[in-house]
Amino acid sequence: MREQIFTLVRDAVTDLNDELQYETLENPTEETVLFGGDDGIDSLSLVRLVVDIEQRIQEEIGKKASLTDERAMSAKRSPYRSVGALTDFIVEGLWE
Repeated sequence: MREQIFTLVRDAVTDLNDELQYETLENPTEETVLFGGDDGIDSLSLVRLVVDIEQRIQEEIGKKASLTDERAMSAKRSPYRSVGALTDFIVEGLWE
C-alpha cells in the first residue's frame, strides 16, 4: 500500500510542478524537499498540494484523509518536509 500512496503523492507533486516550474520538484523522489528550507514550496502551494492529495486519496483509495490534523501540526518533524515523509505520514494515518 505504501507504494500506491508514494505514487499518488509523487503524481500530485508532478502535477503541481507543471504550474510552478520548480527545478527541485522535477522527477520527485522520496528525498524531494516539499516545504521548508531554500528548495521548498511556499505555504499557498503546500495547501494546494495537500488538498489535491486528500482528493486523490478519496477518489483512488476510497478513504477520507485529513493531512492537516493535530497530529500533523504537533509533530516534532514536519510531515511536509519531503515526499517520503508525507507518504509515511499518510500511510500511518490511514491504516492505524
